[in-house]
Amino acid sequence: MNMPDKIILLKIFVSLYIIFLVSDISFGQRSNLNSQVLQSGVYFKTSDDKLQRMFDEAECLARINIKDFGRYDVMVEGAGYSAVFLETQPMGGAMYAKRNIEIAKNNQLVFMDCQREDGRLPGSVRFKEGKLTSRYLELQGGFLPLEAFDVYFWIGKDPEYLTQLYETLKKYDNYLWKTRDSDNNKCLETWCIHDTGEDHNERFGNSYSSWGFSFAPTLDNLKKLSEKDSLELCSDIYNRCSGKLKLDSPMPVESMDVMSFSYANRYILARISKILQNGQSKFWDEEARTVCEKIRDYLWIPEKHACYDRNRDNNVMDVLIHNNLRCMYFGSFSQQMADEFIRYHLLNPEEFWTTIPLPSIAVNDPVFRNAAGNNWSGKPQGLTFQRSIRALENYGHYAELTMIGNKLLNTIKDSLFFVQQFDPFSGKCDEPAKRNGYGPTVLASLEFISRFYGIHLSQDKIYWSCLDDKNDFEYIQKWGDCHYKLQTRNDKVYCFINDKEMFWFTKGARVVSDFKGRIIAVIGIEPEAKTVTVSVSGETHSLSLLPNAEYLYKNKFRKLRSVEFSFSPNN
Repeated sequence: MNMPDKIILLKIFVSLYIIFLVSDISFGQRSNLNSQVLQSGVYFKTSDDKLQRMFDEAECLARINIKDFGRYDVMVEGAGYSAVFLETQPMGGAMYAKRNIEIAKNNQLVFMDCQREDGRLPGSVRFKEGKLTSRYLELQGGFLPLEAFDVYFWIGKDPEYLTQLYETLKKYDNYLWKTRDSDNNKCLETWCIHDTGEDHNERFGNSYSSWGFSFAPTLDNLKKLSEKDSLELCSDIYNRCSGKLKLDSPMPVESMDVMSFSYANRYILARISKILQNGQSKFWDEEARTVCEKIRDYLWIPEKHACYDRNRDNNVMDVLIHNNLRCMYFGSFSQQMADEFIRYHLLNPEEFWTTIPLPSIAVNDPVFRNAAGNNWSGKPQGLTFQRSIRALENYGHYAELTMIGNKLLNTIKDSLFFVQQFDPFSGKCDEPAKRNGYGPTVLASLEFISRFYGIHLSQDKIYWSCLDDKNDFEYIQKWGDCHYKLQTRNDKVYCFINDKEMFWFTKGARVVSDFKGRIIAVIGIEPEAKTVTVSVSGETHSLSLLPNAEYLYKNKFRKLRSVEFSFSPNN
């Protein structure tokens, strides 16, 4: 077969694939609710060969992480982690909704359905010997509320699902406040290293990795442990402490993470209450506000421009940690707090803005360790990159997110390794042979592509984005009976819904529309100022778009806000 014939066959194959993608063909998804789950799928094509190879590899690795958990098909964490963990997989499933909405739903339900009577959610769920096995020896994060609420919109606003989610979050929040404030000072506590998913973190010193008891690991309680309880605690696979009790731990630690878990519960409970019209919206909004105020007044140190946890004696643990970014993910910071942490710390090359940014602990902190493996004492984690997307978008720091995402994508494009950790100084992948195919890194990469050269669907909006890049891009998102297409031609970006052109804009911006294609806003996502042209309804508009600037559109554009962009090229 000669080369022209091969090219013709390739074009035919691509055309057939697109027809398959945008048709009503089932993708083999298995529903576990009575409601019919929408079908979804993604097609991406670019002239950037390295980016295309990376995208294709990420798609393959993501599919490998889909597993049969009996009545659920779920996406596991991958790269040796065969369970679904509360710290990763609600978000992992939600990000995979672009390709399989049922997986997104199941990655929420597997936790909701396994909630204990007392409200405790499982930290992880495994499928062994034909049955689900839930583990309750650590909180393992509290990353269910935001993602599970998004999924409600994506599965057709199923009222049964929403009611279950409301009861789940209400019971879980009650559990936290009933058990995790042992000194009754209105600040929730972490009781073991895995509660916040910071495996092997040096800042916790000689603490237990897991703690399955309903009482706090105070010094007095440790000394009162029965021989049976002591043996049970020390023999857990994650503790391995040979029967010797750990009496010099900082636990219980008053935690910005656990407080943020509660904030997210209450924030979403307020949103659900509005939909259910149960009269509880104002109550939950006020409850969420009290959590934010406690974080600000008790854990935030104004002169340090950051939050710090407190140890069992309520003394400040003077370690500068990336967990401030986690608070931003949950939305528990004010705009001022987020701006200050980004300005003074996130963009500081002596702390978090390293060759590969986002180390778990500031690299100039004495507690920082550049340790290999699964260690939250230092190296940037793929999971932190994944969380950074919601964290920075929550506060309008789109341009900073572009810089972070590009650093990750450029690293992976060269290696094609999707690992758990990266060396912050050399930029090299950590243990690629052992940890390749790590789900959070795979999904973060795919999500960054959708944010930089594609389409993202939120609860009620569509984000059409394209950086100012010399390459060509085509991104198609199938969503139920609709398909949305972004296609570039030279410097213009054309946006279609069901093959009907809705508008176009020039590269270097994000356009936000509703699901009918009506423009709502234009956002500056580039780290440099751009002059952007938007054409809608036969009229063209020219905007001088600064980083993080947002313009609302109602027949004409008006500036809504411009969040500070304090990055200096000298960084």
